[in-house]
Amino acid sequence: MNFEGLDPGLAEFSPAMHSTLDPVLDAHLNPSLLQNVELDPEGVALEALPVQESVHIMEGVYSELHSVVAEVGVPVSVSHFDLHEEMLWVGSHGGHATSFFGPALERYSSFQVNGSDDIRQIQSLENGILFLTKNNLKYVARGGLIIFDYLLDESEDLHSLLLTDNNTLLVGGLQNHILELDLNTVQETQKYAVETPGVTIMRQTNRFFFCGHTSGKVSLRDLRSFKVEHEFDAFSGSLSDFDVHGNLLAACGFSSRLTGLACDRFLKVYDLRMMRAITPLQVHVDPAFLRFIPTYTSRLAIISQSGQCQFCEPTGLANPADIFHVNPVGPLLMTFDVSASKQALAFGDSEGCVHLWTDSPEPSFNPYSRETEFALPCLVDSLPPLDWSQDLLPLSLIPVPLTTDTLLSDWPAANSAPAPRRAPPVDAEILRTMKKVGFIGYAPNPRTRLRNQIPYRLKESDHEFDNLSQVTESPTGREEEPLHTVSKKYRKVTIKYSKLGLEDFDFKHYNKTLFAGLEPHIPNAYCNCMIQVLYFLEPVRCLIQNHLCQKEFCLACELGFLFHMLDLSRGDPCQGSNFLRAFRTIPEASALGLILADSDEASGKGSLARLIQRWNRFILTQLHQDMQELEVPQAYRGAGGSFCSSGDSIIGQLFSCEMENCSLCRCGSETVRASSTLLFTLSYPEDKTGKNYEFAQVLKRSICLEQNTQAWCDNCEKYQPTIQTRNIRHLPDILVINCEVNSSKEADFWRLQAEVAFKIAVKKIGGEMKSKEFALADRKELRSSEGFLCCSSIEELKNVWLPFSIRMKMTKNKGLDVCNWTDEHEWGPARAEEEHGVYVYDLMATVVHILDSRTGGSLVAHIKVGETYHQRKEGVTHQQWYLFNDFLIEPIDKYEAVQFDMNWKVPAILYYVKRNLNSRYNLNIKNPIEASVLLAEASLARKQRKTHTTFIPLMLNEMPQVGDLVGLDAEFVTLNEEEAELRSDGTKSTIKPSQMSVARITCVRGQGPNEGIPFIDDYISTQEQVVDYLTQYSGIKPGDLDAKISSKHLTTLKSTYLKLRFLIDIGVKFVGHGLQKDFRVINLMVPKDQVLDTVYLFHMPRKRMISLRFLAWYFLDLKIQGETHDSIEDARTALQLYRKYLELSKNGTEPESFHKVLKGLYEKGRKMDWRVPEPESQTSPKNAAVFSSVLAL
Repeated sequence: MNFEGLDPGLAEFSPAMHSTLDPVLDAHLNPSLLQNVELDPEGVALEALPVQESVHIMEGVYSELHSVVAEVGVPVSVSHFDLHEEMLWVGSHGGHATSFFGPALERYSSFQVNGSDDIRQIQSLENGILFLTKNNLKYVARGGLIIFDYLLDESEDLHSLLLTDNNTLLVGGLQNHILELDLNTVQETQKYAVETPGVTIMRQTNRFFFCGHTSGKVSLRDLRSFKVEHEFDAFSGSLSDFDVHGNLLAACGFSSRLTGLACDRFLKVYDLRMMRAITPLQVHVDPAFLRFIPTYTSRLAIISQSGQCQFCEPTGLANPADIFHVNPVGPLLMTFDVSASKQALAFGDSEGCVHLWTDSPEPSFNPYSRETEFALPCLVDSLPPLDWSQDLLPLSLIPVPLTTDTLLSDWPAANSAPAPRRAPPVDAEILRTMKKVGFIGYAPNPRTRLRNQIPYRLKESDHEFDNLSQVTESPTGREEEPLHTVSKKYRKVTIKYSKLGLEDFDFKHYNKTLFAGLEPHIPNAYCNCMIQVLYFLEPVRCLIQNHLCQKEFCLACELGFLFHMLDLSRGDPCQGSNFLRAFRTIPEASALGLILADSDEASGKGSLARLIQRWNRFILTQLHQDMQELEVPQAYRGAGGSFCSSGDSIIGQLFSCEMENCSLCRCGSETVRASSTLLFTLSYPEDKTGKNYEFAQVLKRSICLEQNTQAWCDNCEKYQPTIQTRNIRHLPDILVINCEVNSSKEADFWRLQAEVAFKIAVKKIGGEMKSKEFALADRKELRSSEGFLCCSSIEELKNVWLPFSIRMKMTKNKGLDVCNWTDEHEWGPARAEEEHGVYVYDLMATVVHILDSRTGGSLVAHIKVGETYHQRKEGVTHQQWYLFNDFLIEPIDKYEAVQFDMNWKVPAILYYVKRNLNSRYNLNIKNPIEASVLLAEASLARKQRKTHTTFIPLMLNEMPQVGDLVGLDAEFVTLNEEEAELRSDGTKSTIKPSQMSVARITCVRGQGPNEGIPFIDDYISTQEQVVDYLTQYSGIKPGDLDAKISSKHLTTLKSTYLKLRFLIDIGVKFVGHGLQKDFRVINLMVPKDQVLDTVYLFHMPRKRMISLRFLAWYFLDLKIQGETHDSIEDARTALQLYRKYLELSKNGTEPESFHKVLKGLYEKGRKMDWRVPEPESQTSPKNAAVFSSVLAL
């Protein structure tokens, strides 16, 4: 309610207003009114609280049933009938909330909501109550426990809230905007602009939002966009209250008079069908509140502040006989509410009293209320106190129930004989990996149990131990587990770390091809298999690598950089750390639950199949949007998630399928809407009879989906049962299918169809089903209606339902024909067939979920690698199916890609591509990185000044050429600490390496007049939490990477990455110390002939690596890295060491003489224990003349 125009004295109430007499209970006041209420001796005298005696309730006529004091002397600010339970909620001007149960108004709970502000509105939800104060929204359980407390800006002056659905809330007040809040995340999702002075009352129907303004206007706003559709100028002064029912809106308020605002006795009534005012309704009271009470008629209840209440029809005449009087204890009524059942009215007055009026002796507040939960009675006070310090205290004082049954402790001796508890069997993984030294065995912890906890089997029927763990402890068979159902190459692979990190890990054991795998130890690397699928789609690979934009965290750019690394690799694994770093910053990814915590990923919590299918939809949508941003201006793109047309981007042309959605209401009204989708989800038929379904039938059913649902009908103007059908307008070039095998129901369907297909295949060859391969003489071609090609073993057809090819045809009546296809079918010229709308799609990839209880499961991909990839990597032209399991890559038979044993190998995603797809697109890759990335750029740091500049950018005439030398050094910070454990033999085992992030990259000129002067010295801004700045080794201090306080030249990782990529692509040679680790953390793949690493130049086989500090002291007589490391100093020193190497080895022509130099180096190192003597006076290249010239320039 708007309180403008009311008595200003109500705004402040103090004890001085009331009598100082001691509180005495009035004889007419029911003592139950003061349940659990402490009387304030300085508050109002209770003699002044006359309360009407109980009256006989006449059925159908409102009369006062009960009155109760909520808070003595404190005005009631708001009242609200609970919509879920039989309760009445009351809020006071002092910020206190009280609830009363049932018509008897028994006090249920009471608690403080706000310490200083009044409660302005109350809204009941299923799990609690929302309280709105001046700038605070609090959600509290009915018992008083706080669920959340949302504090808004101090400048807000909130007055009203409106629950639009179960999870969305609108909040308005005396400001020029309305906030939309999500109750699940407790976050602001939208901010809608409104005209000043704001909104104080809000209502909602199925057509409009109604907003009441203090200026006297009522605006009608659209439910979706919140734009103003209509506006009623109701009163010239101010609006007091309004309500909406059916097609009528009634409002009361104040009109402007010469002496100020006066209460207007004419109610303004509006017809919402014609959007105009009808005859005003004159009433006989001063209206302050009004509500529709639609029981038999749409009558209005009009309440004045003095306690008069009048009922009348909104389109009739007001009758003075319909007025009754509420007897408030205080001078004014402050609040009014009507129950959902319309059987009860609640009034709150200025002295803290609440009056309940009903039209029946036993009213209910709601038509269907749930049962209210009450606190259990306390039994402690009824028990005698016991003094435990008394030794002779009889324990019989503790009450126990009397029973005639045998007690639990009265067991017969035969059943209580002591017996040793049998130890559980040793885990089979421990037995398999155990190495014996003497009579002691050592094995790594398989981490299948909690630390120092062993569950014991209490019953024979207990299923704590599965059958796989109960293997014999015989030494035979430990190398291979016969009971392990998951094939070895499909199991989750892990990297074994040693003292040297990854240098001595043999990746070639897992990958004997020239294709690059992906490392799995990075957070959220579960998507590795899908990255490989996208890479081996030739048009996608070329398109992504041609993309480059200015956005800092662009997934398309980062994916292009990763694809470039996969191109350059010759079998060495790559890591997608930069791509996954950008992925973690996308808000949509977090909202979809795609970003896993380390603990969830390690334990395999959640369904990886569902996760990768959501990731598949997300990445296609994100790439489509990233491509649109280069082609379509932001202002012209729709805000929704649908796509305007398949031509918006090349991703849209590849994956987007144009559809026509038709909704047919039972009234005959039909609505047609065009849309697009990037993938389809399989919808399985409800059939338990074992009927044979071809995959093509299920696919057609999923694409041309037909379903019955409730939808809005414009003709009927309400929600009606409608039949929704989906037809295809245009087929995509790449058909992406999410299998949605998320429960045993879908898994049983796949298993059943595979069995039926297998029986049909066996029946076709006229023989009985056998488990062994046919003899060579009996081998025949096996074909079935599913479109399987010939095979040499019947085992290859087991668990196979998926066809290698499908044929899709667009019919003239907008229909779609889908069938399984084999190469034996007649197939005319491709172009001629496509002109008639006929396309053949070949299976290109399957992503499967491996169910392995030992490791938590994993995701792998079967990919059909095309001729162009083999031509680039191996120089041959053929196609081959491969298994991609992180860094494990292995060629497989094509039938293995479609065999799904649902016990451990579950299909998740399918990719089908049109035949001759590559011929439709331009597959040329033009490097998008230009030389301009090396030119001067602005720093992100706000406090950086020119005096802090530590480098001189390259000029146009200094651009590097092929073979030029560049000194490089990088510094890092730690994002996550290393996880390691101590083995039982005392050795340390690294479980997960520390996660590093590059913090500073320096490049110095390697030749020319400015040799040794840096041209790149970038500090990399990071949004992720840094665990350790490693200042002693990196020189990075807290604050150096913060744009608000840093004085360094701060850039984004992408900006510096582009500079290094340009240098690599142009063919420069990098000189540095330990560059292999630097490039690994930066996530760069550099050809080996472009790396000159002083670690290996000054190294003898089977000897230790030598530090840069020792080499500089020994060969250059320089003492570097005194207190901390400096990347400029290290890069310049590495350049000087390379010059020294060329000098000592005569440009590599005298290796024998250089070998003698190295022997002397190692002898000196052993004598000095590889330590550099402490300098008398610390010197640094920063003090050299060459560095002063940098500052001078």
